[in-house]
Amino acid sequence: MAQALIAAAFRTPRGAAKSSGSLHGLTPAGLLGSHLRSVRERVGSACEAVEDALIGCVTQTGEQGGNVGKVATLLAGWSPYMSALTINRYCASGLSAVNLAALEALQGDSLVLAGGVEMMSRVPMFGDAAPHYSDKALSEVIGFMPPPWTSDLVATRNGFSRAACDEYAALSQARAAQARRERPMPSMLPVVNDAGEVLLAQDENIREGSTAEKLATLKAVYEGGAPDLDAWALAREPQLGTVVHVHTAGNAPCMADGAAAVIVGSAGALSRHGLQPRARILAMAEACVPLVQTGAVDATRRALSRAGLDVADIDLWEVRDSFAAITLHYIQTLGLDLARFNVNGSSIALGHPMGATGAMLVSCLLDELEHRDLRRGIVAIAGAAGVATAAVIERC
Repeated sequence: MAQALIAAAFRTPRGAAKSSGSLHGLTPAGLLGSHLRSVRERVGSACEAVEDALIGCVTQTGEQGGNVGKVATLLAGWSPYMSALTINRYCASGLSAVNLAALEALQGDSLVLAGGVEMMSRVPMFGDAAPHYSDKALSEVIGFMPPPWTSDLVATRNGFSRAACDEYAALSQARAAQARRERPMPSMLPVVNDAGEVLLAQDENIREGSTAEKLATLKAVYEGGAPDLDAWALAREPQLGTVVHVHTAGNAPCMADGAAAVIVGSAGALSRHGLQPRARILAMAEACVPLVQTGAVDATRRALSRAGLDVADIDLWEVRDSFAAITLHYIQTLGLDLARFNVNGSSIALGHPMGATGAMLVSCLLDELEHRDLRRGIVAIAGAAGVATAAVIERC
C-alpha cells in the first residue's frame, strides 16, 4: 500500500498568549505568512508545485476568519494558483490537516501543504461565541461540557489525585526547560517581521523552576465544586459519589500563539520535484469518545492496528498534554514508559495554539527521532467534544 511521505515539517516557537507576548503584534495571517516564507526559503522552488493547503484553525472569527489559510499563503508569496482550506476539528485540527493532506497527496500523486495557526493573544478562545459554549441547555442536551470540568470527571473516574496531576505538570515543565537550554531544535524556525527582525526564537511559555510544590498552591478551576455540572454527572454516574476538582492553570495546557507547516506528498511527487523524504506516514486514524477528551487512546489504537504494529514497536510518543488527568489516562491505559513519552515536555509547559499544535507535534517528533537515531513514533491529540486524531510516523 502506498504511503504518504513527509518532505518537510517546521514550526514556530510558541509565544505567550497575552498583549506582552512576543508574537502579539502579528495578525494570525501575518504569523502563518511569515512562517510560510521561512519554509519556502528552506524548501526552495518545489513549493511552487504544491497544489493545495489544509490549515487548522479553531477560532475562525475576526482576524482568523475568512479562510485564514488562503490569506496566509498569499501573504507568504506561495503560488496564487494553489488552493487552500481552513479546517476546525477543535484541538486536533492541525494533525487532522496533516492526515487529510496525506490522503489528498496520495490520491493526486501530488504535493500538499498542511499546517495550522492560532493567535490566542488576539483571537481569544470562545471568541466565535458558538452556541454550544454559551447556551447551557444546548450543552447539556448534546453533552458538550467545559474541558476543564470533563477532565476533572476523568480524574474522578480513574482516581488521579491533584498531587499526581501536579507532579506530571512539573515533569513537563522540567523537560521543556532542559530541552530549551540544551537541545537544538532544527525544525523550529524563528519568527521574523517584514523588516527581517527576529521576534521570537525560543518557546516563551516555559516556567523555569516550576515544581509540584509550587503548583500545589494554585486554585483549581472549579475550586469549591461546580454544583450544576457535578449534579448533572452524578445523576448519570451516582457511583462516583462526588466529582473531585484537580485541574488548575498549572496542570492544564497554557494558551499560546503559534504556527506550523508540513509538506506531504506521494513518492512520485517528491522524486519529480527533487525532494528527499524525511519520514513516511504509516497509518492515521480519527476517533471520538463522547463528553471527555480521552479519544486519543482510541485513535492511537486504531492507527497502530492499521499499521500492523503495537505499543512495543513505538520508540517515541509525542502526545499533546491535555489537562494532566487526560494525559495520565493515556499513559496508564496504553501502558507507556515515561522515558519515551513527551521527552521534551508538551503543551502544559510549551503552550497550546489550538489549530497549530497537532501539526507542530509532527516536527517535534521528527526532531527527536533524528536526534536519538530512532525509527518510529506516534503523534496523537484529543480535543473538545471528545474528537481525537493520531498518526504513526516512521523515519525514512
